[in-house]
Amino acid sequence: MLYFLITFGVFALVVAAMAIGYIIQRKTISGSCGGLGGIGVEKACDCPDPCDNRKKKMAKEEARRKMLEENRII
Repeated sequence: MLYFLITFGVFALVVAAMAIGYIIQRKTISGSCGGLGGIGVEKACDCPDPCDNRKKKMAKEEARRKMLEENRII
């Protein structure tokens, strides 16, 4: 039982340290290989013109990004 408690404590400390680092740096979580951006693909689909639903999502994301940028404290 003691080994379990020690192991659990170590894992809890590691998770807490990662959470604090994520909060302080304010970076998005990303993979190590870079995903599609690593091979030069800008979007998930190769359509020349996105569909209406995709345009709505992109407009919503842009509005959210602008709002966050305008209301940033630091």
